[in-house]
Amino acid sequence: MKAYITMLGRSTWAMVNAYYATVMNGYKPDEIYIFLENAYKQNLPKAVEALKIISEAYDFSPKIKWEIIEEDNFLEADEKIGALLETLKEKEYEIAIDITSGRKALVAGATIHALPLEVEHLFYLSLRDLEYASRPYMMIPLHVQRLKDFMEGRRWKRL
Repeated sequence: MKAYITMLGRSTWAMVNAYYATVMNGYKPDEIYIFLENAYKQNLPKAVEALKIISEAYDFSPKIKWEIIEEDNFLEADEKIGALLETLKEKEYEIAIDITSGRKALVAGATIHALPLEVEHLFYLSLRDLEYASRPYMMIPLHVQRLKDFMEGRRWKRL
């Protein structure tokens, strides 16, 4: 089983485009978990629909769940994301985390657990030209974007 943890922040396009890039690179999750701060909950329906459309276009249909965190609440993010990651690891899921669109509390909550739990992927979609930041993935020239997997080629030792 594969799990994809993503974060919805200021830019819905950043989250959606990172997912699109991940799927195009062959990662097809069985489950998607979206973490977002309460300030961005109005963007959730569009984001969920976009993830469904992309997944269906690649012939799979993951379960999508979400968790709303109080804005800028590092402790809540740490606890909820950490608990999810530990549960998924216990169930032997392959885990991918995308931090592209995440706010600081969410990114910190995810990365603080990603390394010691040795998640398989830690993705970030970078754009070399912010002119394209609010465009759909397929409308961004490939030479402007790069999907980085911070876990690629690395295995971290538990602390």
